[in-house]
Amino acid sequence: MIDFDRMAIKAAGFGVRLSDAQLHQLDRYAEILVEWNSRINLTGITDPEGIMTRHFEDSLAMLRFIEVPSNASLIDVGTGAGFPGMVLKIARPDIRLTLLDSLNKRILFLQEVAKAIQAEVRAVHLRAEEGGRMPCFREKYDIACARAVSNLRELSEYCLPYVRPGGKFVSMKGPDAGEELNLARPAIGTLGGKVSKVEEYRISDNSGRTIILVEKVKTTPPQFPRPSAKISKKPL
Repeated sequence: MIDFDRMAIKAAGFGVRLSDAQLHQLDRYAEILVEWNSRINLTGITDPEGIMTRHFEDSLAMLRFIEVPSNASLIDVGTGAGFPGMVLKIARPDIRLTLLDSLNKRILFLQEVAKAIQAEVRAVHLRAEEGGRMPCFREKYDIACARAVSNLRELSEYCLPYVRPGGKFVSMKGPDAGEELNLARPAIGTLGGKVSKVEEYRISDNSGRTIILVEKVKTTPPQFPRPSAKISKKPL
């Protein structure tokens, strides 16, 4: 389905070298994505070029700007169709990946992808604010990441509780994220984080993107995350 040469070039643009085996995994991922999308709404992007650029390349960009240690534990919060988490797992098989989503149909899709490409992945059907209060997930991860799922002020409350002190929260946003970041800074501080890097860049279709790196500098207070209704009605 995907063009292996073009995909390899797109990945190389962000310093990621993909083997033939990894390209075959991405190809199978794309096939299953399109197949399942005919039954459930996973993505509005189903053409090969769009999948390669706006899903795969966009996910791989994180590896250019964020240091991901060997064997890092990573949770993709609100993963949807598996972006960026599943793509990162293909590029970096050493990552210990958890994919978390509130819709069970997406989790079933991701489990099928993981089985088809023989990737060891933990896919969890759970609301983000529920998982963040559970001892088996709370402050257990080196990295929590999320790709454009909600406003950063609210997203920080969903994601930072998963990150161990000394770990990282990575938010992947579109262009012009500066105002959103400024509004989120007090919340990030309250939740134990500190913004340490903001990178603006473009993917190969010339779309603008922003990666925001938050370092977890102290433990998240026990009252967070709050229920989702409070998070949305009264953001920090």
